[in-house]
Amino acid sequence: MALKSYKPTSPARRGLVLVDRSSLWKGKPVKALTEGKSKTGGRNNKGHVTSRGIGGGHKQKYRIMDFKRRKWDVAATVERIEYDPNRTAFIALIKYDDGEQSYILAPQRLAVGDKVIAGEKTDVKPGNAMLLSQMPVGTICHNIEMKPGKGGQIARSAGTYVQLVGRDRGMVIVRLNSGEQRYIHGTCMGTVGAVSNPDNSNQTLAKAGRNRWAGKRPLTRGVAKNPVDHPHGGGEGRTSGGRHPVTPWGKPTKGARTRKNKQTDRMIIRSRHAKKKR
Repeated sequence: MALKSYKPTSPARRGLVLVDRSSLWKGKPVKALTEGKSKTGGRNNKGHVTSRGIGGGHKQKYRIMDFKRRKWDVAATVERIEYDPNRTAFIALIKYDDGEQSYILAPQRLAVGDKVIAGEKTDVKPGNAMLLSQMPVGTICHNIEMKPGKGGQIARSAGTYVQLVGRDRGMVIVRLNSGEQRYIHGTCMGTVGAVSNPDNSNQTLAKAGRNRWAGKRPLTRGVAKNPVDHPHGGGEGRTSGGRHPVTPWGKPTKGARTRKNKQTDRMIIRSRHAKKKR
């Protein structure tokens, strides 16, 4: 997908750069594969804001996605590539030979009419899903499971991918986009190819309203608040917020490492912070 820039016919158009979605399906999604999605405004069942910066936005329908790809050895044809308001990637509607329809994440270079299949071992072709232990070393893949049968959790956002770099005693070694290298069990599923819409990060929205349409409210800087509202707040004149930046709840932020998960530490071979240590 290419980027589309606009002529500055108004202040909102000046500098506007969006992804060209003219080749996507222009109709509605399959009704049987959608369900209602109610907005929370970031509030819990007591009405208290538990997630800041959420509110408003355009009404959305949730597309039911197949992240598991456990319908093995049944070929499917790509019916169309669609826009999904719930994620940055595009999605593909596939129709199995037995007539069942499903939505999957659309990888790059997947076109309408292509055949895709999931199984224990399949051809290394974009859209095909198989066990990680059966993938050749060096394969680019996405929608990676972390637990067998749970469904893909890693590399689902637009343009992301994981590279399989080795095998070791029933496990595979993968390199993530962040630079982290880690073990994943070989019986987990993965889909060949990188996720579609790699230009998503190159968009320029040009006005605050476009973020409001996406349901994002403005966030106030901590240094602009009062001491009662934020650890960075208060002070005479303009202050920097102190030597150690923290969240509103006092946890270190902006680069400070707060990860504490001893159960999965042994799965990480090389940390994503390894370059920064040197």
